[in-house]
Formats: sequence, structure tokens, C-alpha cells
Amino acid sequence: MMMEPLQLELPITPLRHPDSVGSEVSIQERFEAFHELNPWICDQLETLTADCIRHGSKRVGIGMLFEVLRWQYGRATAGQEPWRLNNDFRSRYVRLLLERHPEWAAVFETRRLHRP
Repeated sequence: MMMEPLQLELPITPLRHPDSVGSEVSIQERFEAFHELNPWICDQLETLTADCIRHGSKRVGIGMLFEVLRWQYGRATAGQEPWRLNNDFRSRYVRLLLERHPEWAAVFETRRLHRP
């Protein structure tokens, strides 16, 4: 009998950060610029969420998923590359995941966005 691996190995790509996006633009605009350069992050969040659901989770926290990605990134880069994933983007990633998978609406808790 083949056992399932205890942990997902995620394909990790170096993070890219937009050069021309300053703090004067909205969180949504910064998120969109960052996501355009790093679409793999949402793909990995999607993989992690699907894995949690497959293993029986009824609720998933985006904070936990971010920390798993941070840990995997540190392992993949042997800590040589700094991980700079802005926590302001958490709510945007949840909404993007829900756009891709409306059936996950009960899995994530969302709140009204306070800042654009």
C-alpha cells in the first residue's frame, strides 16, 4: 500500500516585487501588481486549500496558508531569499480563491473590506 506524503511539496518560484508601486496607491492596486508578477502564490494557496478540504477541514484560515507558504519558501530557498508577502493581501487572496472556487464560500470567513 502506497502512503500519501505527510506534507505537500510546493513548487516555489522566487518572489518578484513591483518596482513602481508606492505606498500612495491602494491595497487593491498593490495586490494586483504583486499578483500579476507572482501568480504562483494563488495557485499554491489553492493547492493548500484543496488539500485541507480533502483531508476533512471544514474551515481554513488564510493566515495558516500564508505561514505554510512562508515555511515552504524558506525551505526551498534555504533561507537565502527574504520572504516578503504582505499580510495586507490576505483578504484579496481569499476573494481571488473564492472567485475561482465559489463552492469554498463556507470554508473561508470573509469580512467587509475596510480599506480599498
